[in-house]
Amino acid sequence: MNHKLIITQTEICKLRVPLKEPFTTSLGKEEFAENIVVVIRTDKDLVGFGECNPFMPINGESIDTCFIVGQYFAAALKNKNALDIEGCIQIMNRIIFGNNSIKSAFDMALHDIASQAAGVPLYKFLGGISNRELVTDYTVSLAEKEKMAGDAVKIKEAGYPAIKVKLGDSAKSDIERIKAIRWAVGKEIPLRLDANQGWSVKEAVEVLNALKKDGIQYCEEPIARWNFMKLRKVRKRSPIPVMADESCCDDHDVERLLELKACDKMNFKLGKSGGLFTAKKMLRLAEKAKMEVQIGAFMESRLGMTAFAHLALSSSAVKYCDFDTPLMHAEDYVSGGITYHAGGVIKVPDAAGLGAWVEEDVLKKLERAII
Repeated sequence: MNHKLIITQTEICKLRVPLKEPFTTSLGKEEFAENIVVVIRTDKDLVGFGECNPFMPINGESIDTCFIVGQYFAAALKNKNALDIEGCIQIMNRIIFGNNSIKSAFDMALHDIASQAAGVPLYKFLGGISNRELVTDYTVSLAEKEKMAGDAVKIKEAGYPAIKVKLGDSAKSDIERIKAIRWAVGKEIPLRLDANQGWSVKEAVEVLNALKKDGIQYCEEPIARWNFMKLRKVRKRSPIPVMADESCCDDHDVERLLELKACDKMNFKLGKSGGLFTAKKMLRLAEKAKMEVQIGAFMESRLGMTAFAHLALSSSAVKYCDFDTPLMHAEDYVSGGITYHAGGVIKVPDAAGLGAWVEEDVLKKLERAII
């Protein structure tokens, strides 16, 4: 393996992808996936790709803030050693606090380069082995109960092993939504709930107890992220396992939530953690605590989702994959990468590195800054 790969050029590109239909959560409605693709080039002709989907209500970032902040990072990282991932991350952290979405895209591209230089797939570079099948659920967007029930039936008929349901509107209407979905799809297929912080503590306890016989695997982030001190109260009063999501961004959050015994499971996303480097710290903590983890996503394309799949293969703590969003994109600009198969099965590329990229002719058509 080379000891140095000097960063010679970085491109920050806006990738705006229309969705097949609007996607709605308690935090808002999206009609496009507004993503940033980062391309890092080195003096040895190794090229790394990264991607993020900044989601303003959760990350506090937009495609425009990422585009600008990414240029600060690109300038600071020029002539630095791409293989010194931790050093590059420290440089970005010194430049600006937070901004974890755009940091995650740079982190991903650096890991792509490093694993290519090592001659191994990214999952192996992260300490994993390809010894199990990854399977994704599919999500029902927040809508009227009749629409949601109809969408759930389509997901079941498509062969997915579990249905994820966006909630967080109001206790009464959310209970009605799940009852309608369960009636429509039958008793066998498990449901996974995601309230996206939409309920009060009282509402969360009410909803989760009302649904205790409806085959719910778990519920993500039932209450506001800032109210994490009350998450344990919800967990103790809920017959359904509680999964921390928005309140669980980095390794410090993992330590805090474990100490509080606030949740039964955790959802890790690179857009929250700032990338693979911190996500691996989080997974090590989860492994030690025997905490089950879901690797989740925002609205990334197959480029970012491929990195998430590599990460999922790197730890025994990962029990759930929520990798459905590229299937909601109306267009696919990615070459290589993960592939989707019957029953929600995902196959991960075995080539050195990330194994996913965007062709040069596509990049040239995007709005981009070249540093």
